[in-house]
Amino acid sequence: MNLSSVNKSAAKQPASPAWLLVPLLALALTACGGGSDSTAAPEDPQAGNPPLVTPDPDAALPEPALEAAPGAETSPLPKADGPSLPAPPAALRLSLAYDKSGLAQPIGGITASSSGDENANNSADKAADGDLTSRWESAWSNNADADSAWIQFDFGAKTAIGYMQLHWENAYAEEYAIYISDDAENWYQLRYIVGAKGGTEEFFNLDIDVRYVRLQGISRHTQYGYSLFEAEFKTPGSDNSMPLLDTSYVPYPLSGSGRQPLPAPAQPVESVRFTLADGTLVTRFGMVGRSRHARERGEEWNEVGYGLNETVDAQGNPADKGPGAHLNFIANYFKNRTWGVEFIDNSNVAGVTAPKIIVNQYYQQAQKGGGHSFVRRFDEPNVTGFGWMSPGDLLDDSTYLTDGAPCPVMQKPANGVLLNPDSGYNGIIGANDGCSVVFDTYPGHRALSANADGVLVPNGNNVAARSLKKGDIIEFTGSFFSTREVMDSIGDNGAFRYYTNELTYVMGQGLRPWYGVQPRLMNQPLPDSTLQGGLGSVSYDYADNASFIFQQPHNNIGMQNIQRFMEGRRWLHTNLWTGQHNEAGNDRNDAGMLLQGQHFNQSSCLGCHISNGRSVAPSVKNQRLDTMAIRVGATGTDTNGNYLPHPIYGQALQMNARSNTTGAAQNWGNAAVVSGFTTKNVQLADGTVVELRKAEIAFEGPVPEAYSVRSAQPLIGMGLLEAIADDTILARVRSAPDADGVLGTANYVYDPETGDVRLGRYGWKAGKVSLRHQVANAALLDMSVTSSIYPNRDCLAGAAHCDAASGTEPGLPDDALELMTNYLHLLAVPAQRSLVSGYPKGVSPMAYLDVEPAKIAQGEQVFKAIRCNACHVSEVQTSARSAFDEVRNQTIRPYTDLLLHDMGEELADNFAEGLAGGNMWRTAALWGIGYTKYVAAGTPVGYLHDSRARTLTEAILWHGGEAEVIKNRFVNLPTEEREALLAFLGSL
Repeated sequence: MNLSSVNKSAAKQPASPAWLLVPLLALALTACGGGSDSTAAPEDPQAGNPPLVTPDPDAALPEPALEAAPGAETSPLPKADGPSLPAPPAALRLSLAYDKSGLAQPIGGITASSSGDENANNSADKAADGDLTSRWESAWSNNADADSAWIQFDFGAKTAIGYMQLHWENAYAEEYAIYISDDAENWYQLRYIVGAKGGTEEFFNLDIDVRYVRLQGISRHTQYGYSLFEAEFKTPGSDNSMPLLDTSYVPYPLSGSGRQPLPAPAQPVESVRFTLADGTLVTRFGMVGRSRHARERGEEWNEVGYGLNETVDAQGNPADKGPGAHLNFIANYFKNRTWGVEFIDNSNVAGVTAPKIIVNQYYQQAQKGGGHSFVRRFDEPNVTGFGWMSPGDLLDDSTYLTDGAPCPVMQKPANGVLLNPDSGYNGIIGANDGCSVVFDTYPGHRALSANADGVLVPNGNNVAARSLKKGDIIEFTGSFFSTREVMDSIGDNGAFRYYTNELTYVMGQGLRPWYGVQPRLMNQPLPDSTLQGGLGSVSYDYADNASFIFQQPHNNIGMQNIQRFMEGRRWLHTNLWTGQHNEAGNDRNDAGMLLQGQHFNQSSCLGCHISNGRSVAPSVKNQRLDTMAIRVGATGTDTNGNYLPHPIYGQALQMNARSNTTGAAQNWGNAAVVSGFTTKNVQLADGTVVELRKAEIAFEGPVPEAYSVRSAQPLIGMGLLEAIADDTILARVRSAPDADGVLGTANYVYDPETGDVRLGRYGWKAGKVSLRHQVANAALLDMSVTSSIYPNRDCLAGAAHCDAASGTEPGLPDDALELMTNYLHLLAVPAQRSLVSGYPKGVSPMAYLDVEPAKIAQGEQVFKAIRCNACHVSEVQTSARSAFDEVRNQTIRPYTDLLLHDMGEELADNFAEGLAGGNMWRTAALWGIGYTKYVAAGTPVGYLHDSRARTLTEAILWHGGEAEVIKNRFVNLPTEEREALLAFLGSL
């Protein structure tokens, strides 16, 4: 039984007095927080339900802590109207012939001037007098534009400058630019600083040869002027400049000759469903502690006439009261907070007329018995939270009634066999012990009819309890009920009580993703057509937790794989310098500390993949693109598609830096920034004009000869894509274009661990062969973290010294790399939202669940009619190649063929990877695309490889090359069909 139920009746055939005793006691414990469990009218005893009981506060267990959803940690954006000057010309940059082998030397003889001083005592010259006790204070008290104040430094002649250090008083510049000039008239932007913290700021690798340097204020930290104690400058030297790298080509095979598929284990690491010899279906799945149940939203809600309904405003529009707490992750979710559940279902066994489910649970610590509930309470309009009708039959009631945690830790069974195949408990074969539960009766309940308000209420009739039957749809939830003493004994100071997910089980079939129907969002399995990620698809979310929708495990994740998933998630959320988790309340990951090199883009995977989704899109001038990947090369590629890394940057820009000794942030000038936007208009057939916008990129340092700007892609479903067989992908490769000009080309890549030629399937140009390859490569290029695959940072310069023999540096432990890869294998895809949910009368759905099925269905037909599915393939079958049962042999709807296509010159760059030229891009998966803005939760994100498209309409209109004919069909669509197509995409 579920100890969390108040006003949440249990029902079973009344001939079981011992069974009835336990639910009454369970009802006396405590209520489930977060929902609206209003006081209900007395039950009709003829329905087979015990009366409701007022909770005894003295006997109450503590509610789980309600953790707030963490916000996305992204850097502040520049002011939208901030100034932007051109990047410096070559004449103002340091010559490559300049000798930087010696240590930097201080530069003296500097004079300073300003836009205005607040008084004669704190004048501009005080910032260049070598005295850290004197200061310059900009004019502010009578200056209407005090934010725009500046101070400039004159070196008297053209001077080689490699380093600048600023010493600010508390009145510092939060946002400012560094300009350079040779004549004090024509200025160029060297660096742009956003979110500055004042104090002492260092700027390395300036590599300029100029007479003037100006600090141009944009935004003040205080209401006073800018207050600068001193600016110090040094010549370029080995201690402040980037060294030249010993680069070598990054090799790509000429073709798929000799291609080897990824290894395919014969058996998965864990079976999630299997059938015994007599036809008994065994389903095993994992659960994790949550703060609240799935049903509850972030606000109270009630049906019309049954209490205050806060989900609508005065005009009847949806009102978002903040997220619930079902899909977010409790503190230390990776630490002793997962468990396994086993359903043993005999409804498929020949001759069984009264089937049952035997439930065994496998915790990591001792528990109190009774943490099960079946069939949500739908016949009581006052119970709009999370009431339950039946806890099932706990085989030994004393495991609940006695103090302590009498249910011991049980050994997890091997694949394909029961722990007790020929024995059991009290005659129940397969039951592990008295803590097991049997569910065999669908509970009696009151029949419902609509009242005058349209609310389904009891009509005076009863539906009698009955035996279960094959095909019954069962709602199930478990709970975590240990004790303080038990948790203390395993060294865990966290809570000892948690809720968990709600699942839907179909007798004789297994687990199914679900959505809610009337009455009161009662569970209903989702149809196959909506299961974009197969049987592991994420069910509809009724807790207003859309920002977490890309962070969920497969619906049918195994009971041991759930722990692998959580431990892998911890690593993706770990700052690989500090070891800290990006969500409050989580223990520091000591194994993740100090792994990062000096230069990097972000310190955790979530720094780029915002909430497992896309990176921050270019949206304003002067924006640093450090959440995106900028791949760079020196002289393009050779004839084999191999590219030579840049002699300073290596294979990728690493735009942020810190001191490896103090950890203090440093500015080395390696960033790419938005210098402006180019736009053009496209007119659709109905006269609608769409502006297309593309960011122009400037570099703080030398401009690489070849580069590619790439947005971080959503992480969902990547394990499913790896489970697609090579032959399934290659079957769509064409030797000649089809009638619409669509071709499709495979890319081939060397596996960095084995040297084997494999089919490329990950990345914007299909340049990675596996999730393991993708994780290790991103760790090196984006986070400057090594691994056994890339053992040193010389790997950034190419293949020549990228081996253990050339040296190893501390990096990701092998078990961490495996856990991160496991996590991505088990990360689920949301189900398509194409069905209307059965909300209680008067409750308004949030926008992402407020759908028009007919319009979506029409849009899907338009999608096929104009042949978007020529590349965005809507249905694919996975193979048995994966180590994870959850992704094996699944019918999925990723909307990608994983092949390269020529997308036209407007989407092209000059960077090639193997067979993927600058105009060729791997088809992006569309699953989950309708959740983009909800996952981002206010962070600006975009579409296409460089996030230039702000809307899906813009993204389509940028298509060219092989998609030109199909794009033009979209342009010529009638308004109704175009809007239907967009509604369909929004449902994915």
